[in-house]
Amino acid sequence: MLSWCIPFLAALPFYNKNGTLLIDLSLFKSIMIVIASITAAVLLVWFFRSVTAAFTREAVITGFVWLILNWTLDAIVFAGLLRMPGFDYVTRIGLRSLLIPAMVIAAGIIADEAVLRHSPLVIPAVESSLMPKTVPAAIERFLC
Repeated sequence: MLSWCIPFLAALPFYNKNGTLLIDLSLFKSIMIVIASITAAVLLVWFFRSVTAAFTREAVITGFVWLILNWTLDAIVFAGLLRMPGFDYVTRIGLRSLLIPAMVIAAGIIADEAVLRHSPLVIPAVESSLMPKTVPAAIERFLC
């Protein structure tokens, strides 16, 4: 929920009581992207500190749970309370949320590959052949 609440709360000062944006729309979008990215980075570090194995698997699950939570809270606020049409929501906000699982899964893959590179059980001469060559192969390998 923090991945949604922090950017939402950070956006509030940029609107007046009538719901009118107080700054340029492009500047607002840039500020919100920075706030959401920093929030996600901090949450990823916090999350992965508690994960000890199967980083990619945990990242896939977490990324999609965060995505669904964000979309659900967005639906309540933007569609429910603010009456934003669905198409407007998808084109203005919803598509950007797909970055959530993309970044979380990428972090999981990086963590799993780092563990493989530093594992005493991996023979250095063979290590490169154990590393997945593509992202789909990495995801398949760590989910199974």
